[in-house]
Amino acid sequence: MSDYRSINRANWDERVAAHVASPDYAVERFLEDPGYLSGVVRFDLPRLGDIAGLRGVHLQCHIGTDTLSLARLGAQMTGLDFSPPALEQARSLAAATGAELEFVESELYDAPAALGGRAFDLVYTGIGAICWLPSIDRWAAVVDSLLRPGGRLFIREGHPMLWALADSRADRLMVLEHPYFEHREPLVFSEPGTYVQTDRTFEHNLTHNWSHSLGETVSALLSRGFRITGLAEHDSIPWDAFPGQMDALDDGEFRLSDRPERLAHSFTLQAVKGGG
Repeated sequence: MSDYRSINRANWDERVAAHVASPDYAVERFLEDPGYLSGVVRFDLPRLGDIAGLRGVHLQCHIGTDTLSLARLGAQMTGLDFSPPALEQARSLAAATGAELEFVESELYDAPAALGGRAFDLVYTGIGAICWLPSIDRWAAVVDSLLRPGGRLFIREGHPMLWALADSRADRLMVLEHPYFEHREPLVFSEPGTYVQTDRTFEHNLTHNWSHSLGETVSALLSRGFRITGLAEHDSIPWDAFPGQMDALDDGEFRLSDRPERLAHSFTLQAVKGGG
């Protein structure tokens, strides 16, 4: 497990160019329309509320499209990621759009030191992030370190029940294949593609992932004195997790075609740090 960071970083580094070029990240839309927001941020606008003037940090920000979207809503945003090529693209996008954004290179667990001990009003984490981390308890400790008393955590993530399902099967059955609960050893995958539309081929296809149950995530925050202020489970996700078995929705989300009420696809969790 000791080399999971370098294994995952190589995978992410190589896919940055494909993500920037893909219509899924809509980089050109950000350049053309100063009011454009990422689909992930737009989805949660009713829950996000007014963030104007808040000092925020976006953990595992990748190429910064969600970070920029939050800044366009008025927050003073800093993005953090472990991939130098991703941060290069994030800085380029910010410069091209005239956004005053700071981007810091750091692995997630090293974030408090990398950010100089600063305290933020908002910690934001977008979808598909915590599955790359071996310990949800250590993640919660980082969130706690980064927030001022009374500060808010906002996370939307793939539902652990979704992650536990097997990849698309010929018989189209939804089958539990992977752990639902956190486990010491990683789930090791070797997949040649990526989650966006691209015809590129890649060499670094190995990844190490971990599951974290909804209860484990909530409990990790509660054990540090957080107050849960919102928990919504959704019947959609912003990528085609089961090709051939999902409908593309108008808002960029995807939903199971057959009885989507069977599966929680994603969740949004909000929590406030105690002491405020």
